[in-house]
Amino acid sequence: MNDAQLLDEPGRLAALARYDVLDTPREDTFDKITALVRDILDVPICVVSLVDRDRQWFKSIQGLDASETPRDIAFCSHTIQKREPMLVPDATADSRFASNPLVTGDPGIRSYAGVPLPTPDGFNLGSLCVIDTRPRSFSDAQVQMLSQFAGLVVNELELRTIAQRDFLTGAATRRAFVDAAEKEVDRLKRYGRVSSLLLLDIDHFKRINDEFGHPSGDEVLKAVAEACRAALRPSDMLGRLGGEEFGILLPEIDGMAARAVAERLRNLISCLRFDWAPDLRVTASFGAAPLRRGQSADTWIRITDEALYKAKRDGRDRTVCSEEPGLHAVAA
Repeated sequence: MNDAQLLDEPGRLAALARYDVLDTPREDTFDKITALVRDILDVPICVVSLVDRDRQWFKSIQGLDASETPRDIAFCSHTIQKREPMLVPDATADSRFASNPLVTGDPGIRSYAGVPLPTPDGFNLGSLCVIDTRPRSFSDAQVQMLSQFAGLVVNELELRTIAQRDFLTGAATRRAFVDAAEKEVDRLKRYGRVSSLLLLDIDHFKRINDEFGHPSGDEVLKAVAEACRAALRPSDMLGRLGGEEFGILLPEIDGMAARAVAERLRNLISCLRFDWAPDLRVTASFGAAPLRRGQSADTWIRITDEALYKAKRDGRDRTVCSEEPGLHAVAA
């Protein structure tokens, strides 16, 4: 495992974003793990903590009524900087934590043991940790057991991700994609953060299936998905919405920039070539739309879909933005 990734904070945050787990409801699977660990180790508090840019957010927590804390006071923010467990027998005697408000005030942390939660590609998303309100040392056997349960947490996160992925292309499923779009709507409401949506449809895809067969059509779908994924940022999200239609969420991107992204992807797709059909030229039509205040995720998708179908009506292999003349009435 490459320890250089411990220093790659943008990469770590991008990996965390790919799991699409922050601010999701509590889930029984994770709560069972933290409840069991708390009972076995006889501690008052056990947490699955995911470390975001400015906060640590709790996917599961036992023994404390909280959903998150600032990152700058989080013990787990130190844990993710290591590969091995972090042990703090007495926080009041540790210069890193003696003046920490979680030590000097509620919940009165005295001892801590945390195991990082690494992704398969080596980024620590957060930690599984236990906390006591009295000084104590954890035995090697207890730490080993905590590490095994941390592995179960990572497995559950991976399974959760797999369930949200299209088997053929590796893109997000429609349900996962719509859920992510709803989060972008919420981010605009809460923080005023811009984002845009692209929808693309592979042109004349039925003709490809009819002429070359469905296995070849699957190869085209996979190639288009891979071409898009390779050109997108880690924070962007590619979803397969059905058949030959894909969606792309572009956080922090306005309408004009989204149109430029669409044109770049459209040109990349047109350059795809296949050994089994050297003369086949695959093209795609794109619709683009920035998110506007007051729009729901469904409205946002509908507006982008209208732009996409205008691109197809106008001759395909082109991009239409919802802000272009003729679509203002639809976007209103």
